[in-house]
Amino acid sequence: MNKPTSIKIDAFGLILPAIVLTIWFVSSYLLGVPDYILPAPGKIAAVLLDFVTGNSNLSFYSGQFLIHSVASFGRVIEGFLLALLFGLPLGLVTGRFILAKRIFDPLVHLIRMVPGIGWLPIAMVWFGVGHATTVFLIALAAFFPIYINSALGVSQIPEKLIQAARVLGAKGWALFFHVILPASAPSILSGMRLALGISWAYVVLGELTGVSLGLGAVMMNARMLGDTSMIIICMISIAFWGRISDRVLVAIIRRLHPVKEVSRNE
Repeated sequence: MNKPTSIKIDAFGLILPAIVLTIWFVSSYLLGVPDYILPAPGKIAAVLLDFVTGNSNLSFYSGQFLIHSVASFGRVIEGFLLALLFGLPLGLVTGRFILAKRIFDPLVHLIRMVPGIGWLPIAMVWFGVGHATTVFLIALAAFFPIYINSALGVSQIPEKLIQAARVLGAKGWALFFHVILPASAPSILSGMRLALGISWAYVVLGELTGVSLGLGAVMMNARMLGDTSMIIICMISIAFWGRISDRVLVAIIRRLHPVKEVSRNE
């Protein structure tokens, strides 16, 4: 007889959210902090519900949650996949071959020192204002954790493991797919998760430049209108979608490769 599945909730993980909510309630309802500085939780909940459902017309963005979320989600996925396309192969090559590392590594780390906001002006010159600039910023920011973790994972593979595989007849692509890639998978997948989180941060930066759709665009317009509630709601929405996308990536990772390091402390 199968035992019923139980859902475990870590009570310690609820302590800080409870403290934050308590301070928020006290500040809004007891200390009288103005709404333009910190809207009350009840107002945030009402506007958020209207943003999702469009039933109350409490704001200019009533019922537009899905369309703006889809726009931001699409840019994040596009930029993340571009970063993966370039960062993973280059990281694997530089981690495995010392000559490739001497050629590519100095330039990559030099470029990495330039903050994302520093790339914004030149990206607008190259790609104009809008979707392409946002995708470029996301791809650039997500490239580095994928590249660095991939190179690190390959470089830390014991040489004895490679030699043993060669003695058993593994060489070329067989050596790569059956030995090198699985052995470096924990580091690669950790880099992918970091890159996806950074992608959500940079989608806001890109969408602040004047795109018409996206959660970052809503945040910029809300700032210009003095709508603090909508700014906070966009922050909540980005956190929500960022968490959802992270869980989807972890699920895919577990399906393809059951790496313990990926799921630890989840």
